[in-house]
Formats: sequence, structure tokens, C-alpha cells
Amino acid sequence: MDKRVAIIAIIVKNKESVGSINSYLHEYGDYIIGRMGVPYKEKKVNIISIALDAPQDIINTLAGKIGELDGISAKTVYASV
Repeated sequence: MDKRVAIIAIIVKNKESVGSINSYLHEYGDYIIGRMGVPYKEKKVNIISIALDAPQDIINTLAGKIGELDGISAKTVYASV
């Protein structure tokens, strides 16, 4: 199966969902190239970006699981490589 390079952008409004996010990221850790988290205290949100090199279905599954969490928004961007 062909792998794709992608970034999942995550906005965290509900800090209680962070444990679930970290659990999912640990579960799919073999596909993660890197991650960056930025707290934005003024707006009371956290911004997380996850860089992946994974099959399409793995990326979709991870983004879907994260996006279903309460108070979480997630969008995926794919590289054309």
C-alpha cells in the first residue's frame, strides 16, 4: 500500500480530550514523523500539528478518531509527493 505524507491540524478547545488524543498518537506512533503543540492562552485553545508518513486509510482513521472527540477540530492536508 502506498504511503502519503500529510499533516493533521488539531485545535483543542476541551482540555479533557487531550488524554485521548495522546493515546491515539501513541497508538499510531510508528507513522508519526513529528508533532508540535502550541498553547494559545489568550484564546484558551491549544494548536497541535502532526506530520505523518502513512497509508491513506491510516491517516483517515487517525484523523477521524481525533475529530470525533469532544471539543476537538481536526483537518488533514496532504502533500503531493
